[in-house]
Amino acid sequence: MANRTDRTLTLLLILVGLGSLAGCSSQRVPEASPGEQRADYVVVVKSSHILRLLAKGRVLKEYRVALGRSTGAKDHMGDHRTPEGEYVIDQKNAKSKFHLALHISYPNARDSKRAKAEGLDPGNAIMVHGVQSVFGWLGPLQHDVDWTDGCIAVTNSEIEEIWRLVPEGTPIEIKP
Repeated sequence: MANRTDRTLTLLLILVGLGSLAGCSSQRVPEASPGEQRADYVVVVKSSHILRLLAKGRVLKEYRVALGRSTGAKDHMGDHRTPEGEYVIDQKNAKSKFHLALHISYPNARDSKRAKAEGLDPGNAIMVHGVQSVFGWLGPLQHDVDWTDGCIAVTNSEIEEIWRLVPEGTPIEIKP
């Protein structure tokens, strides 16, 4: 009997672990405080690995980021590049496998037209996000290496702050 209980407990722990890797766990969704100034524009400067939140032209916050693991502007799905251009934060995903995610409206019309002319799929899952919970211990070390498939990654505490300060519909410009 003890053997069966041990196996059941081990299996349960494995499933819980796999669930957290797959992003099945619920996450606390941060809310903006009353009167807290929210961003009206986001700028990412890839060459500096910087993401800035702006309000009325003034920098509210600045973060170091990790980007796609290949350099240059995103061309097609699977190229591991972060796009360049003007987009919008068009939705928030509290159930992302990464700790919270803000979806970027890539591809825009220009990206789609270029990819179609080249016979390529431009892709579409570009986000600003934290790290998977099992890697949360990395903290700021996560941005020392470009590791994403084209997304923009910050620490988990930073994505919670960004989540609070950036409403859906906020323009985001990604510069080379």
